[in-house]
Amino acid sequence: MSKIAVIGAGKWGNALYHAFNVKNTCLITSRSQRNLTHFVDLDTALKCDYLVFALSSQGIHKWLKEHFKNQGQKILIASKGIETSTCKFLDEIFLEFVSQDQVCVLSGPSFAAEVEEKLPCALVISGFNLKICEEFAAFFPDFIKTYVGNDVRGAEICGAYKNVLAIASGVSDGLNLGNNARASLISRGLIEMHRFGNFFGAKEETFLGLSGAGDLFLTASSQLSRNYRVGLALSKNQKLDDILKDLGEVAEGVKTAYAIEKIALKNQIYTPIVREVVQILQGKDVKKAVQELLKAKK
Repeated sequence: MSKIAVIGAGKWGNALYHAFNVKNTCLITSRSQRNLTHFVDLDTALKCDYLVFALSSQGIHKWLKEHFKNQGQKILIASKGIETSTCKFLDEIFLEFVSQDQVCVLSGPSFAAEVEEKLPCALVISGFNLKICEEFAAFFPDFIKTYVGNDVRGAEICGAYKNVLAIASGVSDGLNLGNNARASLISRGLIEMHRFGNFFGAKEETFLGLSGAGDLFLTASSQLSRNYRVGLALSKNQKLDDILKDLGEVAEGVKTAYAIEKIALKNQIYTPIVREVVQILQGKDVKKAVQELLKAKK
């Protein structure tokens, strides 16, 4: 039997499934049947030694509570986000069901479409147990360069925060504010993301590396990013419900923006870009939001 299974057959889960199958026999499962060679039922997938979770971040806790059976499996969290209802990071959710030594997190610049095309990229596996990180790294194909680290919180913050910043970047480009404006927004966004992460003791090098700057630069500058496309549509004054319906996929930055805002307000962390994104999602005029950002003192 295969040692590794992907839980979740959306675009990202599908891409990881194909990548892992280059060197291994990888299984995959999801709520609905998929026409994939190694598609299996959930019980079969959960018997694997290594599990890769590519589920929507907002539904992970409910899924684990209803379906997960801890049999000592080693877990790689490939989802990115923060649970809005509890403001919990994803590793905190998993740690309700498994031990710390079983969990690691995947981060870095990686569009699903390009991974499925076997185009080269580099990713980071961060965990509490570096041995497990190395074991997961060995499953990846040669076109994906993997690095191992232990800054779980930093990796999670980068993965969640960059999606919100991508919405802001899409708004900027949708308003035709230019390359200078986008570069300024992204660089200030990186500082804001680092400020937020610093509160939680995340490492500075995480924000300067693949997990932070790398993933942010990618996600905030391409229409392959669903969060960036949400920003583009918001700049045209389209209604959020219509945007998400047309998107047909989960844009994690939408819910994550509210989670970050709640955490920032509670802990008095200065997050002006996230604040404006939240207000835009609530219907604020995008041009007025840009003006407010230009007035921000830092």
